Amino acid sequence: MAEKNLAASLENVAQCGADDSMNLIVTDVSLDVVRRDLESFPKAGGDSHTSAQTYGILRVRTKDGVEGNCIVGERWGRPKSYFEAVINTLKPEIIGRSAIMREWLWNRHKQLRLQFRSVDAAWAAIDIALWDIAGKAAGLPVHQLLGTSRDAVPAYATYSVKGNKAEHFISEANEVIARGFSAYKIHPGATSNRETCRTAELVRKEVGENVALMLDPNGGYDFQKALTVGHALDANGFHWFEDPISYHEADSLAELSRRLNTPLCVSDFAPQQFQQAANHIRNKAARMVRGTALQLGITGLRKICAMAEGFGLNCEIGTGGNPLTNAANLHVAQSVANCGYYEYHIADEAERFGLTSYTEIDDQSMVCAPNRPGLGFELDEDWIGNHMIETLA
Repeated sequence: MAEKNLAASLENVAQCGADDSMNLIVTDVSLDVVRRDLESFPKAGGDSHTSAQTYGILRVRTKDGVEGNCIVGERWGRPKSYFEAVINTLKPEIIGRSAIMREWLWNRHKQLRLQFRSVDAAWAAIDIALWDIAGKAAGLPVHQLLGTSRDAVPAYATYSVKGNKAEHFISEANEVIARGFSAYKIHPGATSNRETCRTAELVRKEVGENVALMLDPNGGYDFQKALTVGHALDANGFHWFEDPISYHEADSLAELSRRLNTPLCVSDFAPQQFQQAANHIRNKAARMVRGTALQLGITGLRKICAMAEGFGLNCEIGTGGNPLTNAANLHVAQSVANCGYYEYHIADEAERFGLTSYTEIDDQSMVCAPNRPGLGFELDEDWIGNHMIETLA
């Protein structure tokens, strides 16, 4: 009798949840594939070329007509595999389910990754669109659904790699300060040890002590180069040293972190970023972890921030590679206290497309998400129509 009563209670709970969320049942998922030509960022030496970039405008629709959106893809990728995962793997999972079942999808994707080779960036876009639906249905911006921690977030400026001399980075730093930023991240690329150390010294002298400086070689150093450059960062008061060596070299990262004063910040390059961050914290391989909604969605990014908070660490949020994923990053950043900065890519046109408005930086280098429902940004349907190749459904 007790077992029958328990089964009946569970059935009642399940039915109650289904009734309450019936108006957010997902009925359709589609991608408008768009193509845009964009001049590549100049490389060291001045070469550049024009490249075609492809993105998917994600539309997740519910029974009562609420549409959640995200953009699938980023400026440095070719997201065909993302599109296939969205339509062939993830769409069948969420059709007929409530858009509020984001935690279910977070856990379900672990199996989809193993069984169907689903990719994190595809799941993350779906997750962001589901949060957009929730905000629109509630009439609240996403950061308020998460729990707003602050009204605005400081931004740091960064450029893609396009130079390898200290004078180039001094010029970048001056451009950043002229635009009102008080923090600048250097991407040194293949710049030599000597020149990178010289860059750290000269840029610090140029900008003074009140500008936060970071350096990110995108995991391109070996241990010895990272140690040499790291000592130069120590001497010049850098705020963090990002991805000095590859994220999977946990022992080397831990030893490097032990030897340097500048905090290591690792890594929004890693796949399965939540699990990688847990390992870096466990191994004391970094004093700041990194994540991005591009791989973690809003659900996972908020989780990684909370995990870092439990250990007294910051989670610094990396770029999303497109305007709506950047918006997701910003909503999460506004909902936590342990993210120091919002990453702002100076090549504005690279991540400004497909919307009627974009994230703006004020004259104090602060940024805040719109207080409109959901992500707070509207699709530019005219632009999408003029750049669309096909619709996948």
